[in-house]
Amino acid sequence: QVHLVESGGGSVQAGGSLRLSCAASGSIYAIRAVDWFRQAPKKDRELVAGFTSDGDTTYADSVKGRFAISRDNSKNTVYLQMNSLKLEDTAVYYCRADAFGTGYWGQGTQVTVSA
Repeated sequence: QVHLVESGGGSVQAGGSLRLSCAASGSIYAIRAVDWFRQAPKKDRELVAGFTSDGDTTYADSVKGRFAISRDNSKNTVYLQMNSLKLEDTAVYYCRADAFGTGYWGQGTQVTVSA
């Protein structure tokens, strides 16, 4: 089992920044990938950022140049630095870990961007 806990969400004005954290526990050794997703009201959950199998990063077109994913293996934590936030970035942000051939999700953290 893998347990994920997101934190760092909150309310911010447009143009501001937030850094989300995703702390993993449990069977860390089995994790093959960790990604960030988000889900806005009445919209499907979408991939925001992640690490490819060879360690590179990938981003949704809508966040390229503004968001950055990183990790600290010593803390079993993956981060999502979000800069130049826009109203349309408002969503619940989730991290997901691929382990044991399945996906594990955190509970999500709300990000609200206001004008």
